[in-house]
Amino acid sequence: MAVWEAFAHDPCMPLPAHLDQLDPDALRQLILEQERELIWRQRKIDQLTHELALHKRYRFGVKTERLPAEQARLFEETVEADLAAMTEELEQLADKPPASRGQARRKPLPPELPRTEIHHEPDSTTCPCGCQMKRIGEDVAEKLDYTPGSFSVERHIRGKWVCGHCETLVQAPVPAHVIDKGLPTTGLLAQVLVAKYQDHLPLYRQEAIFGRAGLAIPQSTLAQWVGQMGVQLQPLVDALKDELLGFRVLHADETPVAMLDPGAGKTHRAYLWSYSIGAHEPVKAVVYDFADSRAGKHAQAFLGQWRGTLVCDDYAGYKALIAQGVKEAGCMAHARRKYFELQSQGQSQIAGEALEQIGQLYAIEREAAGLEADARQTLRQARAKPLLDDFHAWLLQRRGQIPNGSASARAIDYSLRRWAALTHYLGDGQVPIDNNWIENQIRPIALGRKNWLFAGTLRAGQRAAAIMSLIQSARLNGHEPYTYLKDVLTRLPSLPHSRIGELLPHRWTAHAC
Repeated sequence: MAVWEAFAHDPCMPLPAHLDQLDPDALRQLILEQERELIWRQRKIDQLTHELALHKRYRFGVKTERLPAEQARLFEETVEADLAAMTEELEQLADKPPASRGQARRKPLPPELPRTEIHHEPDSTTCPCGCQMKRIGEDVAEKLDYTPGSFSVERHIRGKWVCGHCETLVQAPVPAHVIDKGLPTTGLLAQVLVAKYQDHLPLYRQEAIFGRAGLAIPQSTLAQWVGQMGVQLQPLVDALKDELLGFRVLHADETPVAMLDPGAGKTHRAYLWSYSIGAHEPVKAVVYDFADSRAGKHAQAFLGQWRGTLVCDDYAGYKALIAQGVKEAGCMAHARRKYFELQSQGQSQIAGEALEQIGQLYAIEREAAGLEADARQTLRQARAKPLLDDFHAWLLQRRGQIPNGSASARAIDYSLRRWAALTHYLGDGQVPIDNNWIENQIRPIALGRKNWLFAGTLRAGQRAAAIMSLIQSARLNGHEPYTYLKDVLTRLPSLPHSRIGELLPHRWTAHAC
């Protein structure tokens, strides 16, 4: 499990500025908070250390030859990314900078790649003593950049300036980077993430694509970058979730995905749960949550104390939430689908009549689409409610004319059983008539699930869900995902956590500083 609850705390726990002015009760409270924070951090460190050891044993203990070739490659990239993510999280929880890992000196980038020089000089080269400084040298760091089809190199040059009188040395600081001392630019990192989580290209295929462009970046290296980016972007996803839970109308749905069980050499069914802000809200956002089952406890854990209106299907996993005070709004499209399937199986007068009546309800919704919530509710009460009353009476009449167990009976029974939820939208202009909005957000996942996930671990699925939440939310707000992620990864290292909301897709602007 990721450790980004830390952002609800403060790992550094800064002391109050006027500590000497605190009364004894306030001091005791401060000490208790410090103690709780230290205990929490140590538990997280112990948990991650244990998980890291298990992953290392897993990485070298699983016999991937038991797996089909494609699944073996996907499993290897998954575990490499997990190891990098856990190492990154441990370093962030540590009180001191990470010790040197004893890595071999990095190979220089190929000299034939085109290079762009970026100079970083001090704001002032006048020494505090009044003398003009002289430039005596420079430090150069190269970063690998990529635009589709070609690599290039950014040469970051930091001049060294010294005062001949007092020997003061100044140099521009190293620009903050999402991977400290890392090789890739944020553009290359964004390319890898978008290719994997939007275009559904596994890392071994990306390695081949990069090879054709002149530099085959090993799959293991790409996986490490993905793991690190998952950790760096998680606070933004957490902020997006917090924002989503601030709205009183949400959509929810879930779709199965394949999760790899390397020990058994096969996959089992996991689920990607999707939550989005109501379709009639001006803010557009979706958050995905990966879980190893379809159990209702996952929806309860995600929504927590939220008690608004949930637009969902008839799945039993949501019923515990309804019992706890969440209001349920049904999906008229699900009811319509029952009659459509009935009609497609043969000539059905009942199905045709039902579809015609539901079609009139949707015609009213099209008229109401541009209205404010109060006006939409007024229109529904005036025009949709009488139609629904007649439809309900018609359903009861028709149900009494057909035998139990027939396809027509099952279709009508669904509508009658769900009637309260299906008509909930009448009394709230902010609630949509159906759940199609969230189903459309799941569609990109369904299209790519054969490629994007054969997750060998729960952590890998959660990382995929987090990054796809940002990508899909960016698309909902009209942003090109590559441009959005590149800018976010560039600004994130130097942005205070208190301002992270500026990077949420519905607030982000490309020119913001």
